[in-house]
Amino acid sequence: MDQLPSLMDDTPQESFHPIPPLQQNLSSQQPMLMSPQLSSQQPMSVSPHPIPPLQQSLSSQQPMSMSPQLLTQQPMSMSPQLQPMSMSPQLSSQQPMSVSPQSQHTMQNMSPLQQHSVSPHPQTPSPTPPSMQQVQSPYQNQNQTQPSNKLPDKAPDKNTLITMLKLLRQYNLRGTEEQLKKEINVNDLGIDPNDSDLGDLLSAYKSEGDPNLYDDAYQDLKKFIENSLDVYKYELGLVLYPVLVHMYIELVYNGHGDQATEMLEKHILDHEPHYREDLTKLSTVKKRDHIRDNEIAETFRSTEFIIRMSRDTLALLKRHLQDKKHTVLLNIVQEHIYFDMYEGGARSKAHIGSVSGGMIGEATRQDNKAKIYYGMPREPDLQNSIQVPDDEEEEGGEGDKPKKKKPKKDSLFSKKTKSDPNAPPLDRLPLPPLKDSDKVDKVKALREAMKRVTLGSESLPSIACYTLLNAKQQVTCAEISEDVSILAVGFSESYIKLWSLVPQKLKAMKSADLLQDIELECDDILHRIMDERNAETSRTLVGHEGPVRKLSFSPDKTLLLSCSQDTTIRLWSLLLWRCLVVYKGHGHPVWDVKFSPHGYYFASAGHDRIARLWATDSYQPLRLFVGHYSDVDCLQFHPNSNYVATGSSDRTIRLWDCVSGSPVRLLTGHKAPVYAMVFSICGRFLASSGGDGNVHVWDLSNGHLLTLLTGHTDIVRTLCFSRDGNILASAGQDCTVKLWDFAKLSDEVDTEEVNLSHSSDIKNSSLAHLLRSYRTKMTPLLHLIFSRRNILLTVATHDST
Repeated sequence: MDQLPSLMDDTPQESFHPIPPLQQNLSSQQPMLMSPQLSSQQPMSVSPHPIPPLQQSLSSQQPMSMSPQLLTQQPMSMSPQLQPMSMSPQLSSQQPMSVSPQSQHTMQNMSPLQQHSVSPHPQTPSPTPPSMQQVQSPYQNQNQTQPSNKLPDKAPDKNTLITMLKLLRQYNLRGTEEQLKKEINVNDLGIDPNDSDLGDLLSAYKSEGDPNLYDDAYQDLKKFIENSLDVYKYELGLVLYPVLVHMYIELVYNGHGDQATEMLEKHILDHEPHYREDLTKLSTVKKRDHIRDNEIAETFRSTEFIIRMSRDTLALLKRHLQDKKHTVLLNIVQEHIYFDMYEGGARSKAHIGSVSGGMIGEATRQDNKAKIYYGMPREPDLQNSIQVPDDEEEEGGEGDKPKKKKPKKDSLFSKKTKSDPNAPPLDRLPLPPLKDSDKVDKVKALREAMKRVTLGSESLPSIACYTLLNAKQQVTCAEISEDVSILAVGFSESYIKLWSLVPQKLKAMKSADLLQDIELECDDILHRIMDERNAETSRTLVGHEGPVRKLSFSPDKTLLLSCSQDTTIRLWSLLLWRCLVVYKGHGHPVWDVKFSPHGYYFASAGHDRIARLWATDSYQPLRLFVGHYSDVDCLQFHPNSNYVATGSSDRTIRLWDCVSGSPVRLLTGHKAPVYAMVFSICGRFLASSGGDGNVHVWDLSNGHLLTLLTGHTDIVRTLCFSRDGNILASAGQDCTVKLWDFAKLSDEVDTEEVNLSHSSDIKNSSLAHLLRSYRTKMTPLLHLIFSRRNILLTVATHDST
C-alpha cells in the first residue's frame, strides 16, 4: 500500500499555542475508524484534546442498520466498505514536547511539514508561560527592576515582589507562587495576597501629573503637521491616530477619565471614518479595569502601531519632538509606534489612503518578503490511469467504431501544460491519492471545459439567479456545488436545506439488508448502492443548535461542511444524509468553513480570532493560524491548497502557509471588515471585498495592492472568477452584480515595473475595467459561481413583505 510522507514525524517547534504532533500515513483504502459505540444515534464529537484512536469491530459484510425514526435528526455510522471518507489519511496524536536551544539546529534541518509554528495572539491565553522578554508589557515602568542572572545583594523591594507574584498568578504557577509567599512573608511586607491589582506595574503608564499636558502636546503636534510641507504632511499625519489612542488610555489608567473623554470628543473628527469607529469603541473605557476588556485598548497595549515613513519625513518628526521636549509624546512614539523606514521620496495622499486602515497600521516590508509558491502544479496524467468512454463512443455500435474515435479522445490530453516555476513541489503538502471516481470526474470536467465559451469584453456571460422567496431574515448563507448540481442553504433556525438543480433527484443509500446483496467488485458500485425509490428533489439536515453561518461542498460532492454560531463544525454525508462528525475546538461562534480544492483538508475561522486547519479524520486541528486582532470573518484556500487566506474585522488579510503554519503575506488597505475573497485561476492574484463596498485586487508575488475597483454602494458579500480567468464578478447587498475585465488588468500588471520599496500609486480603474452592471429589483445577493461552461449562477433572497 503506497503511503505519502508523514505530516509530522519529529518534535514540533515550540510555540505559544503548542499543538500535539500528528503522524500522518496517507492511504487510499483505509477509512476513518469509528467505534461501535458511536452508533447511528449519536454524532461523533471531536474534542481539541487528544483522544485515543477508535477501534473498529464492524464486519465488512454487516453494515449497521438505519433507524427510520432518525432520518433527519440523528447521524449514523457507515459501513466500512461504503465509507465516503476513504480518501482521508490516518492521523494519530502524541503529547507535544518543548524544544531545547540545543535542538534548534536539528529543527532547521527538518522538512517543512516536520515544523509547526504558531504566531502569538495578544488575547488568547497560552498554556505555557513564555519567556520574560515576551511577558513584559510595552507599558512597563522604565524604573522597574529588570531581571538579572545574578542573585541580589539585598532583598528586592515591595514593587518587584508584587510584580513577581502577579506574573506567577497570571500563568497559574500556584506552587511557585505559594513558595515565594512563604519565603518573603507577605504579611510582614503589607502585601495582600488576594489583591487583584498585584503586578499592575507590568502594564502601567507613566503619569505626567497634569492631565492638561496631554491635550497641549497633541495640539502642538497637530499644528506642526498642518504647517509642514505638503510632501511630508500626509505621512506625518499618520502619527496622530495612535498618539490620540495612547493618550486616552494613559489618562484613563491614571484616573483622569473626564479629561480623557473631553480630549477624545474634541479631536475625534480629525480622523478617518474607519478610525472614528475604533475611537468610539475606545470611548467606552472609563476606568482602569475596563482596559483589559476593550478590544481596541488591549490591542494597542500589547502591539506596536506600524507606520511606513520615508527617511526624510522621520528625521523631520524626530527633530520636532526633540526640540519641543514633550515627554508624553516622546514616550508614546518611542515605546508604542514602530516606524518602517524606507529610502526615497514621501508617498502621496492617494497612495497612503489606499494602503492604510488596518487596526494596527500598515504591513512592514518584512511581512511580505517570504517566498510563496503561487503557481499551479501540473495535473496528474489521467490518460493512462483511467479510461473514460466519450459520449459519442457510447452511442456507437459494435466492432471497431470506438477505435476510430480514439484520436478524438487523445486530443483531450494532447495539450501538455508547461511546468510553472512558481508551483510548489508535488510532495510539499501530503495529499490523498485520487480515487478512480475522482479521475473520472476530472476527465468529464476537462471535456466540458472544451465546450465552454471564452468570455471577454465582447462576450459577456449569461446569468441565472436562484431567488429564495420570503426568506430574507431566515437565510444566512448559500452554496452551490462545483458542478452546479446541488444548492445548499443555511438558515437562522439551525437547519440546512439542499435542492437538486438538475433533473436527477437527491438519492440516499440503500438499507443495510439490500447492501448485502451488492457485489463489492463491480465497477458501478457507487450507482448500485443508491436507492432510486427514496429519491427527492430536496433534503433537510438537522443537528446544529445555532444559526448556520457557512457551507462548503467537498470536491467529490459526497460530503458537506457546515459551521454554526453554536461553536461547532459538522461534517455531513450526502449519501446517508446524516451527520458523520462534530468538530469542537473553537469555543466561540464559527463564521466560515471551507474545503480544500483537493479535498481531505478544510479550514475554519471564527470569533476567537484564530483560523484552524483540519483534516476530515483528525480529532484536532493540524495548524492554528494566530495573528489577527479581531474576528476572522472569512477564509479561502489557494487553488494549489498550500496556502489559506483569512480576512478579519481588524481590516487586514493574512496569507498562511499550510505546511509551516506561519504567515507569509499581510495585506492592508480595507476600511471595513473583510467578508469575501477569491483567488485568480492562475493563483497569483487575490481579490477581496467587505463592508467598505470596494473590491481590492492584490499581487501575491510581492504583496502589493494593484487596483481598487469601486462602484458598489453597500457591502460586497461574494466574489467569483470565470473559469477562464478573464472576468471577475462581484455582488452584494446593493442588489447589483458587476462584471470586471480582469484579463485587461492582468495584462497591464505584466508590463509595469515593480517598486521593491513600496507599491506604486494605486489606480482607481473602475471605469476602465467595469464591463457591465446588472441590478435586481430588491434582492440582495448571497453567492456567485461560474459553471464549467462559464454561465454565471447567483443566489439571492427576497422578502415580499
